Amino acid sequence: MVKDFNKATLAGIIVALGIIYGDIGTSPLYVFKAIVGTNEISDLLVIGGISCIIWTLTLQTTVKYVILTLKADNKGEGGIFSLYALVRRHGKWTVVFGMIGGAALLADGIITPPITVTSAVEGLRTLPVLKDLGTITIVKIVVLIISGLFFMQQFGTVSIGKLFGPIMVIWFGMLAVLGIMHIADDLSVLKAFNPYYAVKLLTLYPHGFLLLGAVFLCTTGAEALYSDLGHVGRGNIRVSWIWVKISLILNYLGQGAWLLTQTGQKLNGENPFFLIMPEGFVIFGVLIATIASVIASQALISGSFTLISEAMRLNLWPKLKINYPTEQRGQLFIPGINIMLFVGCVSIVLIFQESSKMEAAYGLSITLCMLMTSCLFAFYLYTRRVKLWWIGLYLAVYLTIEFSFLLANLVKFTHGGYVTVIVGGALFMVMYAWFRSRKIKNRYVEFVRLEDYLPILQELSNDSSIPKYATHLVYMSSADNPKEIEHKIIYSVLNKKPKRADIYWFVHVDVVDEPYMSEYTVQTIIPNEVIRVEFRLGFRVEQRINLMFRMVVEDMVRNKEVNITSRYESLSKNNVVGDFQFIVMEKFLSHDNDLPLHERIIMRIYFMLKKIGLSEERGFGLDSSYVTIEKFPLVVAPVTNLQLKRVADRHRFED
Repeated sequence: MVKDFNKATLAGIIVALGIIYGDIGTSPLYVFKAIVGTNEISDLLVIGGISCIIWTLTLQTTVKYVILTLKADNKGEGGIFSLYALVRRHGKWTVVFGMIGGAALLADGIITPPITVTSAVEGLRTLPVLKDLGTITIVKIVVLIISGLFFMQQFGTVSIGKLFGPIMVIWFGMLAVLGIMHIADDLSVLKAFNPYYAVKLLTLYPHGFLLLGAVFLCTTGAEALYSDLGHVGRGNIRVSWIWVKISLILNYLGQGAWLLTQTGQKLNGENPFFLIMPEGFVIFGVLIATIASVIASQALISGSFTLISEAMRLNLWPKLKINYPTEQRGQLFIPGINIMLFVGCVSIVLIFQESSKMEAAYGLSITLCMLMTSCLFAFYLYTRRVKLWWIGLYLAVYLTIEFSFLLANLVKFTHGGYVTVIVGGALFMVMYAWFRSRKIKNRYVEFVRLEDYLPILQELSNDSSIPKYATHLVYMSSADNPKEIEHKIIYSVLNKKPKRADIYWFVHVDVVDEPYMSEYTVQTIIPNEVIRVEFRLGFRVEQRINLMFRMVVEDMVRNKEVNITSRYESLSKNNVVGDFQFIVMEKFLSHDNDLPLHERIIMRIYFMLKKIGLSEERGFGLDSSYVTIEKFPLVVAPVTNLQLKRVADRHRFED
């Protein structure tokens, strides 16, 4: 979390401009082009369109996110999963909102880079010498830029990230200046500040309500303001948003004023964002726009990595390999997600090819994410004992606004919106299957009282007739209650093959709602024989249990709480440390199950996902050279209707 969370500093504001405003900041590249589309330019279309934009940025972005939602920080962290972590103790059903919102946000990640980069590169056609630039050539340039962007992810973005802020300062300055240069073209554009023209457009213009689908594109990056709360702090976001909003509105007003001089004409696929630039500046404008679109894409990719890592800690996603390319906190790289996003982005570019076609598909999934955030935030207010009429007012306003956007965006489904809906649906199914399978498995997990088995463990430890398995035997336990242990662990120690050890360690990991908590407790059940260690780790903390456990043991040795010297006489005399062996229990679905069809499907998806994800020991960050994998059958629903009858042997020999 940043220092001075609620304060704004010049350096913090510049960093905020570089990190969180890429998506919403590049929206002028395509919003007005989408609103006008193939329609004839008219006063009502232009002034009503700008009025819709101004009031969407005010109600949706400023009031909902900057003023209200930013208050719901989880120890300084934001985002839909952080919000879910805040409220999940008060309502288990809130997980559905978290899963839908997270899946929709990830799905949005496959269309944001293509639309922003393509819109920027298409600006080259504004140059007279390049006005006939072919679509295939633009597609090649866009694919090359996106490929380079995803390739660079593995090396980290700290050095490049330092440039993001200053570049975005230039970008927003350019937006403001271009807008100011053209507002005087037709001062009637200033009437757009009156919401009457927004209402008039939506109610009187032919199919005016459906234009909300294009208007919504101006606020698609609002969710990023909340997601990146922990990176830049609430104060920096709120102050920097003032400058960003002014720049955006000035640019939209400039585009609108210029369009009013073209009343009665059509755009014919041209982009008013580039048309308002002086001819000699276009090449520089395209270059800056392209860099800004890359920054927007980078912010979204980094956000996707963070989102998936949080989902893994909250047991909503299979564990995947995470790399940390730099020492900077929060800087991570997930190869599997990087490949998924890269394939998705390139596919979008190849399928749609033109930004105008991408506009027709953009925004549908992110609307769902915003709806889920509204529902979770309303429940958050309820847990904070806010008066019910305030909560009712909040829901009435924002569910009305967001359902209106959703209905308008549903028209996009057949124009390509189905792509992000299918991707979002698939991502949701992964989360749901992973979460639901855990609930199904919990039926099978049987816990026993640890104290009932302590005498047997002591006897086994001192039974010299059994070969020693290890000096220190460490089991990963899922038992929340320190007085209990899984029956399968006791079975592994005593029955499967008796495992004699000098000290039995039971390690439990508890993922808590605080994002960066990193604590542990030690319970010495029998000194130097049975010890339980419990780690309490935040949902943003990497589970490096191998390293953490070693630190715990070293701390206990310093405090003379445990003797880890080998018990073998020859080694003990020379103070040689005994060996440590981890046992990880790996489940497989037994054939002896009689599950309902839908649960059978969920469990099959779960085991398919397990093959793709990390193994149990790698998921816990254990060194495989010290780990033994024990497989045991998962019998969730034992077969009960199997009938077997004994009959007399016909071939029995007579005496």
